[in-house]
Amino acid sequence: MNKYLDNTKVKTDKWKPALLIGSYLLLAALVSGCNPNTEAGDVAAAVDTNSQALKSEKLQPQQLYPEVHPDMQPELAAAGKYKVGVKTLDITNEKYVDLLTNQIKPRTLKIEVWYPADYNKGTPLTSYENETRLAKKFSIQANAVRDAAPLVSGSAYPVVVISHGYTGYRQIMFYLGEHLASHGYIVAAIDHTDSTNEDVDIVNAPFNGFPSTLINRSRDQQFTLDFMTQEKHFLRTVVNTKDAGLIGYSMGAFGALNTVGGCYNFSLEQAGMFTGTQDVKMLPLVQKALNSCAAGQYENPKVDDKWKAAIMLAAWGGQNNLFTHKSLTNIQVPNLFVSGNLDDISGYAGIQSLYEKTQASSTYLLTIINARHNIAPHPAPKEAWGSETDFGHYYESAWSSSVLNDINKHFALAMMDCHVKKQTETCDYLNLSQSSDQVQVDGKLPEPWKGFDTRFSTGLRWQQK
Repeated sequence: MNKYLDNTKVKTDKWKPALLIGSYLLLAALVSGCNPNTEAGDVAAAVDTNSQALKSEKLQPQQLYPEVHPDMQPELAAAGKYKVGVKTLDITNEKYVDLLTNQIKPRTLKIEVWYPADYNKGTPLTSYENETRLAKKFSIQANAVRDAAPLVSGSAYPVVVISHGYTGYRQIMFYLGEHLASHGYIVAAIDHTDSTNEDVDIVNAPFNGFPSTLINRSRDQQFTLDFMTQEKHFLRTVVNTKDAGLIGYSMGAFGALNTVGGCYNFSLEQAGMFTGTQDVKMLPLVQKALNSCAAGQYENPKVDDKWKAAIMLAAWGGQNNLFTHKSLTNIQVPNLFVSGNLDDISGYAGIQSLYEKTQASSTYLLTIINARHNIAPHPAPKEAWGSETDFGHYYESAWSSSVLNDINKHFALAMMDCHVKKQTETCDYLNLSQSSDQVQVDGKLPEPWKGFDTRFSTGLRWQQK
């Protein structure tokens, strides 16, 4: 069970009938000639929405992060010079094929967009509302002003797309959205329809959103980039339309690796196992539909050349060899894999194999010693503390979530500044020794990793090509 559900203990006896029916219709639609992947020109609407949908609950926003001495943080985890605005949008693809009805229907994604903003000191900060896997509503204090005017600075801001796991929600890595925006990026984090905490009944039907996850993760990422770089929206005058980065966690990383060129490689058995399909006549069609490349392409796939960097946090799929070796070898986009060496969901050996097979000239693997799978989420809100199902979505036993978040902020900014903005001096933060531990050699203490203070960077390992 835990092989393909992110770190959750649930019942499984009630999900199968609905999933089987849904997967038949879903995959029949895809192989019948209807293309669920569209160009940004097919977007009919981008509607501003109020992310305070839960405000009637009168939840008190909670501060998840303790005050930290700056010497204890990696250098690039520090906030940038820009003030941060945030806006929630609904973006709609009017020509998307509904995966459960075999009909062309709109597919709407809710996205949270962070950006450099222009507002007066003292303007009230906003909050982020969402719910846990067991539908416990919560509110988180933000470090951004909602619906603030974009800052016109004379230069365009590159786009970074963020993609959550299964299940998840668009603000689960809000710290990266705020951080990158403070350094001059526009960040769009996706609520992947069908696989959010709100969408999935994690107790009674935990796998109902999984076929959609397999099909749509990469497509949603590309669709969001297309919208942010091609459509008319409130940031259209300040967006860099040529350079972008991608960050995915778990199933989001499974999609991200496909988006930048890793072709899926489901066997017949795996196609049946991961979609619930048991009809042997359907299996070849299911397999064919799953095995797409570059965000839903099947013939002569071409990766969007706007993608300049990708970060895969706890990437799922390598443990089951779900990517073709040849396609990984041919990936050209600079990429960083981040994994706990004890990841019990995606499997560290599987993530290592993805790193080893990927042959882009700038390919990196950051290993976090004694970490499992939950290396990306923000710290658990207080509402998650009452249940292992909820708390286990966030908690790492050997690491503080806030420390992990700072590590992610540091390396995310290094990757984006080096490979998206082409700030070559920042690339030095990615040229590291194999261990951060500074163990003495012949009585001499090695230099710390660039950006880390002496003695305060233990427990990390680095590989690069």
